[in-house]
Amino acid sequence: MNSSSTPQSPSAASTRPDHEAVAAAIERRLQAEREKVAAAQSPTFDPRNHEKRQEFRRMIDPGILRPNPRPLALEALQTLLKLAQNIIDHPHEAKYKKFKPTNPTIKRILVDPKGTLEYAVALGFHPQVENFQPYYVFNERHMEDLKLGAAMIREALDRELVKEEREQRRRAEEKAAHEAAVAKALIYNLLVKQAFYDDRKGRALIDERERTTRAVAAANRASGSPAPTSIADYRPNRRMPGAGHTLSGDVIEVDDDEREDDVSIAHTVDDDQ
Repeated sequence: MNSSSTPQSPSAASTRPDHEAVAAAIERRLQAEREKVAAAQSPTFDPRNHEKRQEFRRMIDPGILRPNPRPLALEALQTLLKLAQNIIDHPHEAKYKKFKPTNPTIKRILVDPKGTLEYAVALGFHPQVENFQPYYVFNERHMEDLKLGAAMIREALDRELVKEEREQRRRAEEKAAHEAAVAKALIYNLLVKQAFYDDRKGRALIDERERTTRAVAAANRASGSPAPTSIADYRPNRRMPGAGHTLSGDVIEVDDDEREDDVSIAHTVDDDQ
């Protein structure tokens, strides 16, 4: 027998890979290929800085992404990328080369979360005091580190934002399904209540009719009026010729004179016809 025609067992069917898992594996492989091509085309690509790139990747994940709330971690990475990109785009403007850690927004996004300030230092920002105010100022000797660190942030954001979009879509679908289930349950409860009320109303009408019937019967008994035992028969007692029966089914004794009259009437009818 050809082995290809043998049906698969239930256990073999159950071991088929999940479609979502396969799609995720393909997405990871494509992402790795895109990252490899982007790294090869990047001006900062250099086989000698592989360790530095890996260090930046580890600082992002697990360093920033894992210990912090996900929305805050993504916001921090976007802020770090903006700081780096401003310097790359405007290398001769001093205002882009420093930030103040006491600024409420900077403190919330870059100082308080774990790993974010360390990443800024790895990009080339170092603490300084200017006019008795604390700052983190970029050192131009770290321009290559800045570009490499910015590229690693961009790589991570491209990956994580896709995950975030997928997660938001999943949460939206779950919320919609939950709301639909709640609405369905609410409609069902309303229908059950309405059916209960209708049943009570119908039962009340039946009870009222029964009470009325009992009251009428009691009044008849009190007045001595007999309750009707049968339906009155108003059908006419018309005699059929020669049969001796009426339409009501009663038998009537017919004497000879009446029988002769009936016969004569029948002959008269026949003659007229």
